[in-house]
Amino acid sequence: MEAMKRFALLLCGSAALACAADLANVRSVYVMPMSRGFDQYIANRITNGHIFQVVTDPKRADAILTDRIGQAFEIQLEKISPPPEPPKPAKPAKAAEKADDKSADKGDQKSSDNNPAAMFADTEKQSDAVNAALSSSFGRGKGTIFLVWAKSREVVWSIYDPPKSSSSKDMDRTASDIVASLKKDLNPKEK
Repeated sequence: MEAMKRFALLLCGSAALACAADLANVRSVYVMPMSRGFDQYIANRITNGHIFQVVTDPKRADAILTDRIGQAFEIQLEKISPPPEPPKPAKPAKAAEKADDKSADKGDQKSSDNNPAAMFADTEKQSDAVNAALSSSFGRGKGTIFLVWAKSREVVWSIYDPPKSSSSKDMDRTASDIVASLKKDLNPKEK
């Protein structure tokens, strides 16, 4: 039993060091809009504490600070920085012309490219999925803040510290506590 405890302690210690190593690589951070304007308090405390450079362009950020993860967060990231489109295979010119002539001769209306109703149905399904994800409260733990790598989208740090109320004083105190914890995790040797 004692050996198991030591192993768990060793595992937790190495995980903490790995987390600190990831945090040490963060230089700039983009703060996503948060509930009750909490993003403004966090950005202020990060800037005043010289923890990271807060950027207003998410494409320039090493990491993103957010109060939600999940499908809604992924959709927002896709809007901010869409992944590159895969290259389309090139068709030989003669084969492409023959295929176009055949489909034009047949009057092929089965394709969604030629069928306006199918195009709108696909767009409507996508729009419904986006709206459902953005309005979902799943993954929105009030008081939980996540630091996510912008490129790999891995959560490298998180904390749970809900404000006691929505007053400016409580929001600023909570932001101060969160940034102090982040600073402590960035510099584990300092106390």
